[in-house]
Amino acid sequence: MLEMITIGYDMDVAPRIKHGVGMLKTALEACGYSVVERPGGWTWDRYRETEGSRIYVGCRTHSELLAGLEEQEVLLYHKEDPALEAFYLCSCPGQLTVVSGGNESGALYGCQELSRIVREQGSLPRELAYGDAPRLVWRGPAIGIQKQEVESGREPFEYPWTADRFPWLYDKAMWLDYLNMLLEHRGNVLFLWNANPFSSLIDLPEEPEALEVTKLQLERNAGMLRWLTEEADKRGIRVFLSFYSIHIPHKFADKHGLAYKQIQPTPATSHYYKRLLSEFVLAFPTVGLMVCLGEQLKGEMYGAEWLCETILPGIMDGVRQSSAAEPPPVIVRSHGIEIEKVMEAAAPLYPGLHSEMKYNGESLTTWTPRGAAQKVHQRLGSQANEHVATIHSVTNLEPFRWGAPSFIQRCVQAVHYRLNASSLQFYPLSYWGWPYAPDRTDIRLKQMERDWIWFEAWLRYAWNPDRDVRAERQHWIARLEHKYGSREAGERILDAYEASGKCAPMLLRRFGITQGNRQTMSLGMTMSQLTNPDRYVPWSELWKSHAPPGERLEEYVLKDLAGLPHIGETPLDIVKEVERSSEEAFNAVNLARNSVLKSKAEFERFASDVEAIRAMTGVYTCKVRAAMLVLMYKHMVGGRYTIKVELLEEAAEWVERSVAEYCRLTEITESKYWFAGGMQTRFRKVPFRDGKAFNHWKDCLPLYERELDVFRRRISELRAGQLPTELLSASPPYERYRQSQFTLHSEHAELFRIENGARVFKDGNIPIIYCAEELSGLTGIRFSQMQAAHEEMSLDIELQNPALILLGYFHSQDDPWLKPTEQEIEEIQRTELGPVLRKGLRLFAYPSVNIHALPYAAGRHTLRFGRGAFIIAGIVETNQKLSDREFNPRNNDRVLLDWLYEATEERVTP
Repeated sequence: MLEMITIGYDMDVAPRIKHGVGMLKTALEACGYSVVERPGGWTWDRYRETEGSRIYVGCRTHSELLAGLEEQEVLLYHKEDPALEAFYLCSCPGQLTVVSGGNESGALYGCQELSRIVREQGSLPRELAYGDAPRLVWRGPAIGIQKQEVESGREPFEYPWTADRFPWLYDKAMWLDYLNMLLEHRGNVLFLWNANPFSSLIDLPEEPEALEVTKLQLERNAGMLRWLTEEADKRGIRVFLSFYSIHIPHKFADKHGLAYKQIQPTPATSHYYKRLLSEFVLAFPTVGLMVCLGEQLKGEMYGAEWLCETILPGIMDGVRQSSAAEPPPVIVRSHGIEIEKVMEAAAPLYPGLHSEMKYNGESLTTWTPRGAAQKVHQRLGSQANEHVATIHSVTNLEPFRWGAPSFIQRCVQAVHYRLNASSLQFYPLSYWGWPYAPDRTDIRLKQMERDWIWFEAWLRYAWNPDRDVRAERQHWIARLEHKYGSREAGERILDAYEASGKCAPMLLRRFGITQGNRQTMSLGMTMSQLTNPDRYVPWSELWKSHAPPGERLEEYVLKDLAGLPHIGETPLDIVKEVERSSEEAFNAVNLARNSVLKSKAEFERFASDVEAIRAMTGVYTCKVRAAMLVLMYKHMVGGRYTIKVELLEEAAEWVERSVAEYCRLTEITESKYWFAGGMQTRFRKVPFRDGKAFNHWKDCLPLYERELDVFRRRISELRAGQLPTELLSASPPYERYRQSQFTLHSEHAELFRIENGARVFKDGNIPIIYCAEELSGLTGIRFSQMQAAHEEMSLDIELQNPALILLGYFHSQDDPWLKPTEQEIEEIQRTELGPVLRKGLRLFAYPSVNIHALPYAAGRHTLRFGRGAFIIAGIVETNQKLSDREFNPRNNDRVLLDWLYEATEERVTP
């Protein structure tokens, strides 16, 4: 006769408790028990009346039985009392097993854990006293409802939800597999990303042109989202919808005479979004929201205004009309805004407001984030609500399999301890191609299956990053043994994952130029990009915040030539480490081959990836050695380019080896991968522009071969004493303007030095990327960009002598920027003093700046130019020759040496 077990719970419990009970019942029945459910009627003094063994599942905050057992001290916790998602499993007198959850999710996880124990032991244990709790509050992945290529007539990110664009979006079986995977590893959030999902989900009758799908498609979309949120909720998962500002539907934009993307709020867009969000909250009261205030919206100037005056009021209006128990959580992305100021302004207006910031930018590089980014994370994390760290768009790992568990464990520990974040969001390895992997196979592989170790590891360590390292190695060996059929295979494959996992992060953080979709790292880098990174608008946070302390290539060479000590990671350190690691991974995977008994086709794909990573590593390490020799040449010859040519000849040998490695990489990947980088748009800058035309190694190989040919040809010319045309015709260097003495009396403004890297406004973090020689070192005046954009900025200055004030106009007709008046234009033309430098300043992500010289007499002046942001780039003497040129920092051939590898016809602006 089968032993009977009764599973009890209170009446009207949450769906996730019912789901947990179902999991537990299935596990018990699989072990031979007869299981019945008995809802309701459970009290501490009458539970013994139920015959046989009993299991009770409940929440401490709601259960009469649990409260009574605790009061009678029958139920005692030897650890912290379970709260929120924590749980405790306890064997109590009278054949009662208790699953005590801090909340409904805690009870669900308790059922899940008890189910696992029952399956492993084959029976219900007689003695239980075990509890567990998550370290991070929100734990889960992002899925992009996005396209790899931009549709004609559309912009990136903003695609309506339709079956022809996203057939997988309506695949319920796929979603259930994914949700079950999240529950298995205790993920509790799922983020859906799209620029304006509301235009596919909400119909505003008074704005019919705002709907971007048919009414039938809208009903399907809304039904799908409701189904998904209900199924997710059963598994303790909250769905978040992410959206960008300010994206508006095309027909709505056309009706109001607006662009599809708006850089600042308008009455029409604000009214539209308020009603849209109100209706969305009414229709989907449990769905959380994540808003990106940056990107198109000039978040530095209008982010707080848009959030406080449009987004939050619209949500609150929906909350007031709905029956929701509490307002939905709202997460504010830090991307493109001054997140701390925005949060300070918005926090008093909304109780469930949270912050988000990228972990390593848009890459994965280190478990020791530091610098300015770390400090912002820490300050955000010190606030009362949740702070989310995002493992964002890891394109430096694309397209290969990547799953180094120890690296991931340390990263999650850094999220918790170094960044003070309370939650984790992570992207899939191929975000833009979801749900398919980039492998070239007859039947497309699903990322959830191919990259299982990626998903498991992030979720495992988000629950608890402080697991014993030795025990963790055994855990992952066992998981790989299960997949590949033998313990020996599991051990070797884990070694290959761990060793190969070091290569891409180390290479990018020390030699890369930028991150995310702007650089497809696996496609390599040109010699110019390694020796002259400033030409390509580098993102310095890559090595200042998202890498351990160390030296960039030119810094290393200069120190070496001067005999100075090196600090932190050096280029040669990285070269040696990644060469060793890629070789170890290659050897480990080959040793594993004979012991692989299952999943042999997938193993061979993994082995191919390891071999490709080894070749990619060789491409970089050979080229880095060549770049160091070129930089030595640059600083040793002092402009006498026909000497020390032997350094270039040695460098050319390394470039030749790099090309040979690239040929091997191309051979490996040609039949294995559809593409290298997921996003195939104009955003790509490195190694070659146009992410669609150059998105496979075979596309790039001819350009690297041509680079080598040009380099060889230049070396031959220099050996013959010939200088290239670029050097013979190069213009002489320009001298800095002579500065005039002045005093700034305005307390709302401050002085700063005009130089690369300097911030041009008091608010925001917009640095100078390129600065004309004439301006470098001058004293500028900076003030609030936001204030200048909203009202006329006045500056009180005192000149000791007659002087020229260098006024910088942004090269844009957009509203936030100051524009010369007709009178000022006439004055400039009459005095023939401007513009003295066209594009004299280049800023990160902002329009270039034209510099005009305006004459002022000695004495005290109040400068008023009108509403809009501008730059005071210096105050200089009148009696000096001023330039009349367009500054082009990329054509300084005397210094930059790009002529060594680029033919004249190839010298185009990157």
